[in-house]
Amino acid sequence: MELGSAQSSHFTQLRCTSLCFAKYSAAMFTVRATRKLLDRVKRPAVESTPDPTTALGNWYATAIFWKPQVALFVNEGTVLPVLMPLAPATTLMERFPGALLQVLLAHEVDRAFVAAEMVQMGDGVYARTASRSLLGIMNQFTHDSRVMYERLGPSGLPGIALELAGTPCSPLSKGHAFPDLELRALVSQWLDDQPPDRRSS
Repeated sequence: MELGSAQSSHFTQLRCTSLCFAKYSAAMFTVRATRKLLDRVKRPAVESTPDPTTALGNWYATAIFWKPQVALFVNEGTVLPVLMPLAPATTLMERFPGALLQVLLAHEVDRAFVAAEMVQMGDGVYARTASRSLLGIMNQFTHDSRVMYERLGPSGLPGIALELAGTPCSPLSKGHAFPDLELRALVSQWLDDQPPDRRSS
């Protein structure tokens, strides 16, 4: 799935709003990256992570050395996976919201939630990983998606992420078990917490 012209324009507007919003309210999120990813993005890892302003919260990420190379992001709370081209690695953080947008649209997430999430992704920082269970999930997703990637290539990454989101994950065993169901529950709760005029029709 690739962004069409309308989606691309919508994303550009959201990112512009995001940058303006971040200037005044310090919109933030953290990507906890593996050593092999940190080596490629050439960004320092912060020791003290800020509280996330996004509804989805923080992310884990790693580099996958397929051809071409891929970055795998996994949401800390929902275990939602996002796959995107790694190169150019130095701009990975700036390109991540666009890849997340594609995945959220593929999951048919409420537009008000998507817009709010893009706005709140004003600035991201890298930190070191801190959860063995999420590292294990990234290894599982990497293994499960290899054959699909060999068949579909980079253009198939959003679809592969959508497929992986239907995989039961042990960190969610006390919740909804599947990342796509966990995402749906989080969005539903977020919408319930919003005033009526902020919800999509």
